[in-house]
Amino acid sequence: MKQPLGVILAGGQATRMGGGDKGLLPLGGSTILDHVIARLEPQVAAIMINANGDASRFSRHPFPVVADSIPGFAGPLSGVLAGLDWAATQHADHIVTAAADTPFLPCDLVPRLLLAGEANGLALAASPSGRQPTFGLWPVALRDPLRAALQDGLRKVVQFTRAHHAATAEFPDDAAFFNVNTPQDLATAKAML
Repeated sequence: MKQPLGVILAGGQATRMGGGDKGLLPLGGSTILDHVIARLEPQVAAIMINANGDASRFSRHPFPVVADSIPGFAGPLSGVLAGLDWAATQHADHIVTAAADTPFLPCDLVPRLLLAGEANGLALAASPSGRQPTFGLWPVALRDPLRAALQDGLRKVVQFTRAHHAATAEFPDDAAFFNVNTPQDLATAKAML
């Protein structure tokens, strides 16, 4: 399996944070997104940011910014589809997705997902607290079934991945998937840093 492309999912509305981009919030002299990039970039062949709205807000990063093709903030699966469509233009076989608000994501995320997904190329991360559905290995070959499922109204990552026999990559630490959803979470992330 070739090294996958990385897709950072930043397409949410951040309602619990009062709107805006959680990934662009300051954390330890940079931004949450900078921390995500620093951990993901060494593990993938290239990076794309999935975000809706004005792409110029990410202009200090040298990565393409691709919006959802499914209208109306259809959730993480819509970002996965945007990533798969982008990966197809790059002649890639797989993408690995990561959330833009998780500054401590595992430095071995991609190798563990690749190992888990050897059978059919589809795997989700899990930690002791449960599945981490925004962290997954996705084959580009699933883009048409995913598009059809989204057009039929499916929004749940686990529902789609279960139907396509996703494997699970187990990670020992919940802290690696800590995500910043609220101002209190941001304070916790600063303490964790």
